Amino acid sequence: MNIVLLGAPGAGKGTQASKLEQKYNLLHISTGDIFRANIKGGTPIGKLAKSYIDAGQLVPDEVTCDIVKDRLTWQDAANGYMLDGFPRNLFQAEKLDEFAHIDLCVNISVEFSLLMDRICGRRVCSCGESYHISTLGGRTTCAKCGQPLYQRADDNPETVQARLNTYNTQTAPLIDYYKKQGKLVTVVSGEGSPDEVFVQICKEIDNFKAQQ
Repeated sequence: MNIVLLGAPGAGKGTQASKLEQKYNLLHISTGDIFRANIKGGTPIGKLAKSYIDAGQLVPDEVTCDIVKDRLTWQDAANGYMLDGFPRNLFQAEKLDEFAHIDLCVNISVEFSLLMDRICGRRVCSCGESYHISTLGGRTTCAKCGQPLYQRADDNPETVQARLNTYNTQTAPLIDYYKKQGKLVTVVSGEGSPDEVFVQICKEIDNFKAQQ
């Protein structure tokens, strides 16, 4: 089973992906992680991506699609995966359909007014785990691996607002794209606790699996 996780920045895609990965044995593929791994490893496509990033430019859609396409050929993706952060626009979604089969698109919907506090209060770990300062109780290390937590440089109000605007114009149209394909599950409210949202997503996934 292959899933696209859709939702605005701060909707909780990474948190839910970690839970779903354990429950359904699905590989969590984050485009941000792929970029970092390729750049760190000095691969040809990583060097190409870095050249754009170093120049202060966005990595072109074609390069992003090539990186994801390559990642999906790895053996660990053979038994199913969740895409987090890809596709980001209609061009990427159409390209994805050319080299992969997507079974479901899970859209985590949250009011934009709630996302600013959620993102600016976010603390992350290099292992991929994500937390919020309201639940850390003063802890500064990751509960999963023990490494120090940090705040991403772009988790500030000005940058967050720009990211939400970009999501609204470029990524939100994917909701209709997957709805027309019959792959969009009932929109999941991201306003509940992570566990409550997880239960709702699992219900949708289990309903899909039961119909196969």
